[in-house]
Order: sequence, then structure tokens, then C-alpha cells
Amino acid sequence: MNVRRTAAVLAAIAVLGGASAPAASAASPSPSAPPLPAALYGTADPTYDGVWRQSLALLAQHTVGVRPAVKAVDWLAGQQCANGAFAAYRADPKADCDAKTQVDTNSTAAAVQALAALGGHDAQTGKAVEWLKSVQNEDGGWGFTAGGASDTNSTSTVVGALAAVGAKPQETKSAKGHSPYDALTKLSLPCDGKDGGAFAYQPDKKGALAANADATAAGALAALGKGFVSGPGKTAGTPTCTDADTATAIAHNGTAYLAGALEKTPYLKSAMPGATSQPDYGNTADAVVALAAAGLSSAAEGPLAWLEKNAADWAEKSGPAGYAQLVFAAHATGTDPRAFGTVDLVDKLGATGPAPQSAGKTATDKVVSQTDSGNAVWWFVGVFLVAGIGIGFLLSGRNRKRQP
Repeated sequence: MNVRRTAAVLAAIAVLGGASAPAASAASPSPSAPPLPAALYGTADPTYDGVWRQSLALLAQHTVGVRPAVKAVDWLAGQQCANGAFAAYRADPKADCDAKTQVDTNSTAAAVQALAALGGHDAQTGKAVEWLKSVQNEDGGWGFTAGGASDTNSTSTVVGALAAVGAKPQETKSAKGHSPYDALTKLSLPCDGKDGGAFAYQPDKKGALAANADATAAGALAALGKGFVSGPGKTAGTPTCTDADTATAIAHNGTAYLAGALEKTPYLKSAMPGATSQPDYGNTADAVVALAAAGLSSAAEGPLAWLEKNAADWAEKSGPAGYAQLVFAAHATGTDPRAFGTVDLVDKLGATGPAPQSAGKTATDKVVSQTDSGNAVWWFVGVFLVAGIGIGFLLSGRNRKRQP
């Protein structure tokens, strides 16, 4: 299944009642289920990832200069609860959120990144960020749900949201005075041990850290202060792990670990149970983004070429989130997403949801929504691109692996 961050999705499933994820979430809704909203991207069951995949789809379209459909943006904004948080999916957004509404940091932070990029949603993103700050853990990080133990993937997704609204992650501190980077540093493996430089998702019950490639791609990008969309960084030298506890150092160490792992095979392997040695396309795309953002373009070349050759079928099965991840990887490396191997990622992504307003390759527009007495009033403010800026780009990816 297309899960951006496996551990996060499993956590969501546990919170929502321990449902059997692969069978329930990978399939299309049953004939007896309510019809999916016409504004929603993807046709798979959105229970665990509706907001996530919508956010990635809209952000990827914006990144490549496509102006999304108004109703698609409106649907995402309408998923927000009164307290500012987002749940993974609310079938009836007109109903008030209550104690049974399972809001989470990942859906909220992903929505912030998308709505902030689209523009015109300052009130919604501001409220969402305030909620995120209110549930920051004492160690400076975030768990999937409010009060949950901090994990690398959730913390990195929130860092991306903070950066998207112009907040400085290093200045976003808990009541104990800890920033997100303090939490990420504690989740980074020391250089003198096995898998030095990698990030763990969370410590185990004994406090030990185990390398997780998905968490490493997310953590490294966050330590660079980046969100889902990031351009290539300044060219760096040979990646090596060095002992230091600054954000820059742990980002460097994380990408050094990824570069080493990708020297063995041009793809990262799935951590899903029973998937030994199987490629993890989403995690590989996220690693390409992290490597490029860190200035390690040469290390990103091999996995990028592998994705161009092999990822088309995976993306088709994964749906909008999968296509978005590949768009982000293409942008991070200066690759044309409309000619990704033999695939036009932009057209493929667009086909998974409502037709966009425009399909320009370079112009970006802000989509603004206001509601007056229940009637949506829309207008659009075009903005000029700075000369020389290339097509837009991502994350995570933070590939928190979520359902399409």
C-alpha cells in the first residue's frame, strides 16, 4: 500500500480502533459506503489519509504551476475543526468536531503546508499552527496525536508547517525550553555506532534507537528547516557522519546515512512486515529530496534514475500522494516532472482529482476562499515568479506513508 510513513499510519490505525490496515484502507470504498466527495483526490478509502493526500496533491500542483480546482482547495480548508486541527478525514465537515474526532498533527501540518503555499488562507493556517504549538511535547517534538510520544516523522512534518508560515522552528519551544531540533537530535543515532547518522522513528521500550530510512529522510529534511517543498541545496562535499548536535550536523549525518544505503542498491527497501528486500518507492523519492536539499545531487542521481525507470506502476496504484512524491523528487533535482522517464507526472496527478483551473508550467496563482452566508465567493490573485525560479518541489516527506 502507498503509505508515506508506515509507522505513522499504523499509529493512526491503532488510535482509530485497531482496524486491519492493508485490506481496509487500500481498497476502494464498498458499494454501501457514502460516495466520496467530488472535490477529493483519489478513489481509495480516505479514512486514514484524505487530508494528507489532498494536501500533497494540491501542493504538488502548485509546485509545478498548476492552479488547482477551487472546490478541491475549499474541501481541504473545510476539513479544519474549530480548534484549528485537522483529522485524517471528516465525511461530514459541516458537523462540529467533538471528542470522538481523531485530529492529528500530521494531517494538520500537511494541510498547513498546502494552504500556506496556495495563499489566501492565513486565518486557517494561523489557527492550525497555534494548535500545533499547543500540543508540542516537553522535549520539543510532536507525536502523531496530541500527547503522544515524539517521533521523527511527525516532528518533521510540523517543522515543515512552521517553515511554511514563516515561523522559525528553532524558536518554537516547549514549556521546558526545547525546540523541535532538540527532539530530532535525541532521535539521531551517534556516529560511533551501527547505522551512525540515521534517525529512528521513536526509541523502543528500553530507549534504544533503531535506524529507520523513512524517518531519516524526514528528519534530515526537517533539520535543514525544510518542508515538503524544497529546492536543491548548495553543493556539499562527500557525505560523512561527524559528531555534533547542531541541526545542520544531524541533517548532514542523516543524508550521509541515506547516501551510503543507496550505494548498495539504487532504492531503499520497505520496512513493512513481510516485504523483505522489496523496494520502497515513496521512501526512495523522499530520500532523493533530502539528498538534493542537502546539496548531495550526485548521490541523488542513481535513485532518481531508478525511480524514473521503475516508479510509474507504483505511482498509478498509489494515487495522488504517490504522484506528488515523485513530483517533489523531480523538482528537487531540477528534473522535468512532465517527462519523468516516459510519464507526465503532472497530467497523471491531475487525472486523480477534479480538473484544475489552469495547467500552466511556470505561473503560480493564489486561490482565496471566503464564505458569506454559506455561499462561497472566490477570487484569484496572480503572482509573478521571480526570474530563474524553477518548477516547485517537496518534502516527505516526508513520505509519511499514507493511503492514496
